[in-house]
Parts: sequence; C-alpha cells; structure tokens
Amino acid sequence: MKKIILLAIAALGFTAAQAQVTLEGSKAADNISFTLKGGAVSPFQHYAFFKNARGMFGAELRKQVTPVLGLGVEGEWTINTSSWGKAPANVWQSALGVKSKNMLDHQFVGGFAAINLSNLFGGYKGAPRAVEVEAVAGAGWLHAYQAGADVTDENSWYTKYGVNFNFNLGESKAWTISLKPAVLWDMNGDVKKVVRKEHGGLNGQESRYNANNAVVELQAGVTYHFQNHNGARYFTVCPKQYTQADVDALNGQINALRNNLNNAQADLDACNARAAQLARDLEACKAQKNKVTEVVKVKETEVKSASLETNVFFQQGKSTIERAQQPNVERVATFLKNHPEATVEIKGYASPEGPQDLNIRLANNRAAAVKDMLVKTYKVSASRIKAEGQGIGDMFSEPDWNRVSVCYINTNEK
Repeated sequence: MKKIILLAIAALGFTAAQAQVTLEGSKAADNISFTLKGGAVSPFQHYAFFKNARGMFGAELRKQVTPVLGLGVEGEWTINTSSWGKAPANVWQSALGVKSKNMLDHQFVGGFAAINLSNLFGGYKGAPRAVEVEAVAGAGWLHAYQAGADVTDENSWYTKYGVNFNFNLGESKAWTISLKPAVLWDMNGDVKKVVRKEHGGLNGQESRYNANNAVVELQAGVTYHFQNHNGARYFTVCPKQYTQADVDALNGQINALRNNLNNAQADLDACNARAAQLARDLEACKAQKNKVTEVVKVKETEVKSASLETNVFFQQGKSTIERAQQPNVERVATFLKNHPEATVEIKGYASPEGPQDLNIRLANNRAAAVKDMLVKTYKVSASRIKAEGQGIGDMFSEPDWNRVSVCYINTNEK
C-alpha cells in the first residue's frame, strides 16, 4: 500500500509540474547532483537518542527527473562508537555481547525517490526556491559488520522514509545545504511476537514496520549541482510559445503603429511647409520699400504736402489678403484716421504668369480687396478711397513681388 501511495504521489507531482510550465528539454547528463552527508543514528526506542547515538556518514548521487521527482542512489556507514545494550535480537544488535574491533558496524546501500513538496503544491517558477521541503522514500541492502571467531556478518534489507529541508544558496543555486531526518527499518528483523487479545493469548505475526526494528537518522548534507548543457544548474522554462493568432494580433498592432507614425509624419510635413511659407512672407514684408516723401515749405505760408506708399502682397492666383499682410492695411487706416483730410489711391497689379484676362481681373480684385478691408474692418469712408487695377506690374525685379496692391496716401496740410 505504501509503495502504491508513493508512486501515486510521484505521478501527481510529475503531472502537476508539467501542467504549470513548459520546461526546456534536458539531456541525460543534466540535473545531476552529488551530496556528502553526516550525522548521528540511534535506536528508535528504548534508548535516549543523543546518549546512545553513533556517528554516521554517507554520500548520494541524484538525477532530478522533473522539478518534483528526483531519483538517486546512496551509501551510508555507521561508526562503532557505543553499545546499544540489550534489545530484541535483530541486525541492529547482532554484535552485542561480542567485542568488536571494527570501526564500521553497519552500512546501507540502496536507491531512493524524493518528492519536492514545495514544487508539487506551490508550482515550479523556473528556478529553485531559497527554501524547499522534500519527502524521501528508499530501500536497499543492509549489512552488519561483526568480529569474532564464532560470529559472521549479517545481511538484510531496509526501507527508509524521511524529510529533507533544503536551503539553496547563491544566484546560480549551485550549492544546497540540507537537514535530513529519517527513520530506517530492518525488514528482516524479529517479527514473531505474542499478540494479546481480550480473551486469552494467541501467537501471531507482527508487522515488519516495528519500532524495535527501526533506527532514527539525523544528518546534515552539502550538495553540489553539476552544470547542465545550457549552463544552468536546474530546470529552465522555455520561452512562451506563440500561436498564429498571437502572431497575427502582434502584426496588427505593429501595422497600426506604423500608420500612426505615417500620419504624424504627414502632419509634421504640413507644419514645416506652413512654417516655410510664413518665413517667405516675413522676408517679403522685410523687402518692402515703403517710401515717405515729404515736400516741405517754400515759404511759411506754403502748403505742406506728403505722400505715403504702402504695399500689400498676395499669393499667386489669389486676391485674398492674408493675415501676415493685414498690418500693412492697418497702417494705411491708422494714417487716414489721424489725418482726416488725407485720401488714398489703391492700384492693384498682377505678375506676368498666366492668361492676360485673368491677370487683369486679379489686379482689379486685389485693389478692391484692400478698399473693402479699409471700409468694412477699419470704418474708413469709401469717398476717401480710390481703387483700380493696373494689370501686369513691372515695378519690382522679382515677378512674385508684382502680385501687389500699392497704396498711395496723399495729404495736404497748411
């Protein structure tokens, strides 16, 4: 029954470990570890543990099959340092009454299985925990060394159950320190015993798992984990496996980001073009040659006259006054308001490109646009404004500058 339970736990652990994560494939020589251990052993009952304890030492070689299941072989030897006194005859007391000169009195050689309870119930996270608990079960050959002319060595077999408390050290988890308490039974011990019942006595057979046939081990061990083919010293987790649906979804997100980037680039290009146009308009404004000509006095009673010239430039094929040109119109309006007797004459021009009839219309419309702004926006009387188109202009060396309305302000003050 116990063996069946252990096999069931091992199978459950293997299934649970595989269900939690996808592990990277390992080779036969991967996940191997070697342990040196030592401590004390004492009979399970009838004796005080530490008073009657004997020293013991041993070694283990283990292969970790999964993060939950480990299989290994071990050898242990007890040191003949004390007598365990009188007790039911079995292999543990086989040398009693005989003066033994052997340093070693028992050895255990067998195999074991270890179930990592931390990974079984908590899941494997891709690396060993700092502290882990294992359940251990094993069986093997038990040999008792005896000395004397009329005494021979004894052989038996044993079973073993225990717990390992593992402390994994360092970032690479190359070393482990363990506390390893366990109970070990001599399976060929004295199993005949009188079993008392309520009415009378009856010879019966007692279970092999008898405390009289058992010893308690208390050991500490140091384990070195050999390096795997991938450089790690434990099971590693495979990268996430993406399905075609996952790949398609990621490609969709990438394409959406690319479209957003293209749209942002188009907006940036439009802003740069607008900034360049504004820079050209500013240079055109700076290039204007506003002239103020004053003809003054001949005598104190002479009439003083002055003429102010202001230019309003237009885009090719358009007669709409842009915002950058509006200050030039406002300048004319301000002067007219400050000089009630002044009048303005607006002459519109076009550059030579394009059909002549279109350029004539553009010239007329450009002069009319300036007049309309003076009247509607700045409330200048239309009677003080004369506007007419002059066709194609040639007053500027740059053809673009001839797309203009020239405002001539005339005033007479005495």
